[in-house]
Amino acid sequence: MSLRLLSRSFVAQRITPTLFSRYYATKKYTASHEWISIDEGVGTVGITEYAQNALGDVVYVEVPEVGTQVELDETVGVVESVKSTSDIYSPLSGEIVDANKDVVEKSKLINQSPEKDGWLFKVKFSSQEEVDNLLDEADYKKLTESEE
Repeated sequence: MSLRLLSRSFVAQRITPTLFSRYYATKKYTASHEWISIDEGVGTVGITEYAQNALGDVVYVEVPEVGTQVELDETVGVVESVKSTSDIYSPLSGEIVDANKDVVEKSKLINQSPEKDGWLFKVKFSSQEEVDNLLDEADYKKLTESEE
């Protein structure tokens, strides 16, 4: 009987958290309206639904080159719409490990799916403290409500 409890305890402590952490991503936001989904040391970055609505129809997108080293709040790209042009800022310091070429070719992806298919780039970040300083969903919602 104690062996059964021991094995259950082992499963609960060792295997279960691994399963959840492997498939669970944390989503954070910036005051400049970028979202970032954190998963195993890499953040996928895009513009928020709120930003996409404010921009209107997106006609041009520029994403950073893979391999580029970026600093927190550094301008790394551009999103141009029929209304205006907006810089894209890196929410974290690190190295660009992927860029979504689909949004460059089909900029409408940002209007259709800004927080899924319309992602812009992925950054392998170097500071957990920078992640911790980003806004959570509730704080981002308060920010957008205060801007309306």
